[in-house]
Amino acid sequence: MVRWALGSGLRRRNGLFLALLAAAPAHAQITACALPSPFPTPKLVEPSADDPRRLLPIAAYTLALSWSPQYCARPGVSDEYQCDTKGNRFGFVLHGLWPDGPGRDWPQYCRPAQRLSRALLRRNLCMTPSVNLLQHEWAVHGTCVTRSPERYFAQGRALFSRVRYPDMMPLARDEGLTVERFSRAFLDANRQSLPGLSPRAVRVRLSRDGYLSEVWLCLDRRLRFGACLASQDGGAKPDQRMQVRLSAR
Repeated sequence: MVRWALGSGLRRRNGLFLALLAAAPAHAQITACALPSPFPTPKLVEPSADDPRRLLPIAAYTLALSWSPQYCARPGVSDEYQCDTKGNRFGFVLHGLWPDGPGRDWPQYCRPAQRLSRALLRRNLCMTPSVNLLQHEWAVHGTCVTRSPERYFAQGRALFSRVRYPDMMPLARDEGLTVERFSRAFLDANRQSLPGLSPRAVRVRLSRDGYLSEVWLCLDRRLRFGACLASQDGGAKPDQRMQVRLSAR
């Protein structure tokens, strides 16, 4: 996952559409995404005793960005579409747009969720490279935001498209990298595209062994970036040392 070619537009390769996005430097953003064939069908998601329905008012939102090389390096992960290094190349992908509650809990499973259409899945798979995750995000979070899955994913897509990323190669080589230094590089990359983004709106999530896992961006009820609430806590401390994985292997 190191040698990614930048480009833009659409082209055909092996009968599949390949989307090439040039919104960010290499080693940060998706640069190649070929839709799978045959196209998979997502599993339906429902609340359970361990993961119950919660009807709560929305106080804020979290835009959760997952660092794909770290996800694919986790033991037991077998997501060939996202993690097959011979095919697609993903950097930061959208985990989801999550509504947050006024306290420590958040609303979830607000209404029964229908199976997402193939057209909607195809439209968003290069942003969130798992049909099961897309179905999960709609069932758990999206049903609390709007009655329309098209509207929910359009909101996430619009926010995701605005985010820019630092070049991850020098950050991965930085033996003294801390959460604060990574956050500063992330903020510097977004000064023009997200002028309202501040350190108080960024949470960096690390794996147990200190590798970058996710970046959470906090938004208010009007989807404007702002200081994180108590329910949006959970980021690593600024002085914590961290590493960046560029490949799952």
